Amino acid sequence: MKVLIACEESQTVCKAFRAKGHEAYSCDIQECSGGHPEWHIQRDIKEVLYSVEWDLVIAHPPCTRLCNSGVSWLDKRNLWDELISGIEFFNQFKEWQKTKPTRKLAIENPIPHKYAREGFLHTWWDGVDKDGEVIEGIGEYTQLIQPYQFGHGERKATCLWLYMLPELKPTNIVEGREQRLHRLPPSDDRGKLRSKTYEGIAQAMADQWG
Repeated sequence: MKVLIACEESQTVCKAFRAKGHEAYSCDIQECSGGHPEWHIQRDIKEVLYSVEWDLVIAHPPCTRLCNSGVSWLDKRNLWDELISGIEFFNQFKEWQKTKPTRKLAIENPIPHKYAREGFLHTWWDGVDKDGEVIEGIGEYTQLIQPYQFGHGERKATCLWLYMLPELKPTNIVEGREQRLHRLPPSDDRGKLRSKTYEGIAQAMADQWG
């Protein structure tokens, strides 16, 4: 299969599919850190998504404004416009799938807050009253998984929006419910470390969706 792993610089999922013999590529605007630049497309995903006919797309869109942990900042810092941008970026993958409903797509993100999930009425303000604009949300997720279901003794609730794909079946339920990533100290790499896919989950994706 020709597989695109969108918004992945670690190449964890890409390498799992490559190990199974698939033509998989990671794609991100950052350089890859997975050691295989020959499998990495360093371009804007909008330029890559329709460039060829992908058999499977697995997307990891940025979650900063979509996830529950950031909802309190929307009003405090007036980040609603950033939320709209995040929703639009997320939904571009759904639009790709809609144009050809047989396409296989998985989108991964943490648990979203209600404004991201359900959408909202947004009133633009430039000194003149205007009618509100209805912002369509990202919708309900299909499945929620945890690392401890795939061999990692940790907790990190991960949601999957699945299209033409079965739900992932747990492969190795282990003891331990540590929240290691939640306790990482502030650093320049904290976001990157928290966003990396666990190898057990990547392996399950390659085994069950490949």
